[in-house]
Amino acid sequence: MILEFEKVTCAYPGGFTLTEIDLQVRAGDMVGIVGPNGSGKTTLVRAASRTLRPRAGMVRVDGHDIWSRPAVDLARTVAVVSQSTEAVPMTVVEYVLLGRIPHYGQWQFLETSSDRDIAARAMQATGCDVFAEQLLTELSGGERQLALVARALAQEPRLLLLDEPTTYLDIAHQVQLLDLVRRLNRKLGLTVVMVMHDLNAASEYCGQLVLMAGGRVRMAGAPESVLRYDVLEDVYKTVLVVGRNSVTGKPHVFPVSEDQRAHSAAQGRG
Repeated sequence: MILEFEKVTCAYPGGFTLTEIDLQVRAGDMVGIVGPNGSGKTTLVRAASRTLRPRAGMVRVDGHDIWSRPAVDLARTVAVVSQSTEAVPMTVVEYVLLGRIPHYGQWQFLETSSDRDIAARAMQATGCDVFAEQLLTELSGGERQLALVARALAQEPRLLLLDEPTTYLDIAHQVQLLDLVRRLNRKLGLTVVMVMHDLNAASEYCGQLVLMAGGRVRMAGAPESVLRYDVLEDVYKTVLVVGRNSVTGKPHVFPVSEDQRAHSAAQGRG
């Protein structure tokens, strides 16, 4: 297992708590973390990235407690892509090269030709090489998200953590980014753990889902076993119908509006 949570409990002071999380992620998997707002999805990613220290339990990467390893060592294995980044006044290539810092030697202060080659490949893989010399402040939200992924790839990680990477993106850019992440997973064997709000996108792109509720793992497994209407209605507290995508056959979740619920109730009384 590349990532393991063993009875992990953690919290922000006076804030949200994860309680006794047991979870295992196999190398090469593409895992979607889903659940309602406030269920603990982002907190889970922060615990996995050593941003938030557990009060109890242990998070392991490659079998080792992440808090027993130097942060720079962990950064050679794990890369994180947040929801968005502040548009700092630096070029895309300068920003992507920041991903090479964990690999710097003891007295290295500037990137080497090898670092520049790795950054160039990361930008080519994500398609942001075409605006490599532009400032981040000049980019659209979708382009900036690609730069974040490129910087993460420049770290040459084996585990990529993404926290709602499609937030604020239109549907075309969402598909572009998710297709990219799946290609990286398949071609490079990159393990991906991704927080997602869109249950249907999670079903289409992820081989495994983890459904969070109230700071706990409610259910984990293949989309077919997790995206069940009875489970989802209980977790999301709304009426849902689960069908199938007519093209891929994957589970597809449909919300039922208030008007439709009233209409169905009226027909039932009739």
